[in-house]
Amino acid sequence: KMNLRQQAIDAAYAQFDTGTFRARLADLIAVPSESQRPNAAPGLGQYIDTIAPLYGALGFETETVRDAVTGLPFLIATRHQDADLPTILSYGHGDTVLGMTGEWTNDRDPFALSEAGPLWYGRGIVDNKGQHLVNLMALSGVLDARDGRLGYNLIVIIEMGEEVGSPGLRTLCADRKDQFKADLFLASDGPRQSAKQPTVFLGARGGYGVELRIKRREGGRHSGNFGGLLANPGTELANAIASIVDANGHLKIAAWAPPNIPAATRAALENVIPAGGEIDPGWGAPGLTPAERVHAWSSAEVLAFSCGDPHQPMNAIPPEAWAHLQLRYVVGVDPDQILPALRQHLDTHGFAHVTLTPSETAFAASQTPIGHPFAQFIAGSITDTFGARPTILPSLGGSLPNDIFTDLLGLPAVWVPHSYPGCSQHAPNEHVPAALFREALGLMAGIWWDIGDAGRADLGI
Repeated sequence: KMNLRQQAIDAAYAQFDTGTFRARLADLIAVPSESQRPNAAPGLGQYIDTIAPLYGALGFETETVRDAVTGLPFLIATRHQDADLPTILSYGHGDTVLGMTGEWTNDRDPFALSEAGPLWYGRGIVDNKGQHLVNLMALSGVLDARDGRLGYNLIVIIEMGEEVGSPGLRTLCADRKDQFKADLFLASDGPRQSAKQPTVFLGARGGYGVELRIKRREGGRHSGNFGGLLANPGTELANAIASIVDANGHLKIAAWAPPNIPAATRAALENVIPAGGEIDPGWGAPGLTPAERVHAWSSAEVLAFSCGDPHQPMNAIPPEAWAHLQLRYVVGVDPDQILPALRQHLDTHGFAHVTLTPSETAFAASQTPIGHPFAQFIAGSITDTFGARPTILPSLGGSLPNDIFTDLLGLPAVWVPHSYPGCSQHAPNEHVPAALFREALGLMAGIWWDIGDAGRADLGI
């Protein structure tokens, strides 16, 4: 069995070494699937049409469905072997943020896979086209070594709206709960802790955005004639924000942070250096390590702040000021209390005149327990292939629609990311070290193989 396992892993490496993986990836990147663009529909549909045959070639039955409200397409790929076997649900998203053509170094085309030394470039290469392609192509060698059998059933959902908040995904999963009935969830998104260290994460911080606005009057007033007489919305809003997050990034609203960090979580994060080590000393919640601040605590960030015209300041007190604040929060924070707690906090601190408008896009916090057998099983499989234990994170610092799988569908969820902190996703020059994808193909082949060998107790089902 070990020889067959290695055979499956070697076949995954061969997908990379022969150029097959690169060619498939280039085809996917060439599709301009920018869900944030108003006329995105043709590209989103084209992506589904491009990747569906790759699943079909491995024996998956494929179905394309569209959300009734948004029209966004979803691909559902199903490989059913036996009703008595475990079922794994997986996921990926084929949409991307805007390509930002013209802003890439050396005038790179974001929709053409290009290389510079050890790096591969292209929009969506890590977020998320390359990651779900790794998981797909790693299956090939496993199927060959097992004579076309996986040893479990596998369902994959590819959505085309994650970058605009996953509209329709919750409805799809609720409407098709019986079709998506599974035992476990396994997928890939987000970054590793570093390019050279495989990582497993078990959940995601929630994301909640809110607009803060103060409007005092119509039109500006001369800053000399009225200075010292009229309230300045910019100054007021700056102070309102300072009451929420202090000068050192310390969150001041108690309801926005969890009551504590569990001991198992602290232990898992003990030697973790987050964000590739890009850390400002002394910033954030006091008494916590940098890893705890990102993976086990909440943070509030000012994403935008506007008052007057920053490009052409006038000698006038601006009539209004506006800011967008985003809370990233972990399990233990009640999402229904986020906005009421902010309202109460501002009122108490003398800012009752600040109006609040929550953003339409929000992700809930979710997490599978660190001690769950499936989490430990996946970590063990990676250890067997890689030769060292992966980093296990209780929660990704960013946000994903993970709660749909954990809370709505009731599945233990494990994520194995195939990116790294410096990949520049959501920015020009999105890229990945090519060697990371080669390694990931081998790791996933080992995981897919080991799940087929495992008993239900080993997987925690």
